[in-house]
Amino acid sequence: MNTPVSPRIPQPDSLTPPQSVSDLEQAGTSVWLDDLSRDRIESGNLADVIENKGVVGVTTNPAIFAKAMSQGTAYDAQINELSEKKVPAGSAVFAMAIDDVRAACDVFAPIFEATEGKDGRVSLEVDPRLASDREATVAQAKDLAGAVERDNLMVKIPASEECLPAITDVLGAGISVNVTLIFSVARYRQVMQAFVDGIKLAESNGHDISKIHSVASFFVSRVDSEIDKRLDTIGSDAANQLKGKAGIANARMAYAAFQDILVNNPEWKTLEDKGGRIQRPLWASTSVKNPDYPDTMYVTELAGPNTVNTMPEDTLDATIDHGEVHGDALAPNVDSAQQIFHDLDEIGIDLGDVWEVLEDEGVQKFVDSWDELLQTISLQLNK
Repeated sequence: MNTPVSPRIPQPDSLTPPQSVSDLEQAGTSVWLDDLSRDRIESGNLADVIENKGVVGVTTNPAIFAKAMSQGTAYDAQINELSEKKVPAGSAVFAMAIDDVRAACDVFAPIFEATEGKDGRVSLEVDPRLASDREATVAQAKDLAGAVERDNLMVKIPASEECLPAITDVLGAGISVNVTLIFSVARYRQVMQAFVDGIKLAESNGHDISKIHSVASFFVSRVDSEIDKRLDTIGSDAANQLKGKAGIANARMAYAAFQDILVNNPEWKTLEDKGGRIQRPLWASTSVKNPDYPDTMYVTELAGPNTVNTMPEDTLDATIDHGEVHGDALAPNVDSAQQIFHDLDEIGIDLGDVWEVLEDEGVQKFVDSWDELLQTISLQLNK
């Protein structure tokens, strides 16, 4: 079911990124927007942020679609059509999301072509309630890829322990994947291995591995929110000195793991020589939750080669207005990042518990947004 849209499609030679975004590009960071709605597409706003703000990709999640579909009138006509056909709420949500993602893929198609698939990507997430079900996740990922039917789609799969094999399976089917909800370096290492295994599987299945791209979405600000709360409980001067430092340090250590597992790994080099495209770290949850912190710190402090930063438009605007990028902020700062985590451990922060809480809460927040969206759409379908 296609909702007719005629979005404006920017051409790569018409783009005029602001200086700070150009600086990020020079450092090796692609800027993606963490938001999508039908209003953005049909009004031309999506084309505007591409042309004038340097955006070269889009990520979505259940919370984003819950906000988009529960406000305004952009979806009313399609909801009425779906209602007449007695389509259940879950199927209706995906029908509308698929139409939006397909249209966004078309808007980004010229960038996708110009970058040989590196950018120009649009992500669509599987039902978050499937985070503990490998088979169902794989089946839905294949269904979504078939329904959107655009080469620049990335299917988002959570990095839950149960879904690690699903990441391999979906990549092995020739589908590009955005792995989401990664909080710990240990889990990130597992994700990268699942990626390597997936590219190997894709090759053995006869797919052109040069066409398969992947990013690993490593969440940043939520790490500070959780650890800062625990540091406040400790309350010492030493604890206060560590506030607001864990998120960036964690991402920098993740980048060191990326260098180890992929960039400098002979196993990956063999696949790369056959056309394999490296899985890039994507910094997610990059809006600052604590107003006392610089509002661009999860952008400027995480610039570096082979990375993506997906951000809400407010964070993008702040970066354009006053963000200062000074080249690679990742590799040169690994030692200091390791020291921060040594100090956190010494002061009594149970990091294992932090990662478990964040992963459980991350999945649950998306499930809650999904359930809320289903309730809203169900009411609209049954008016």
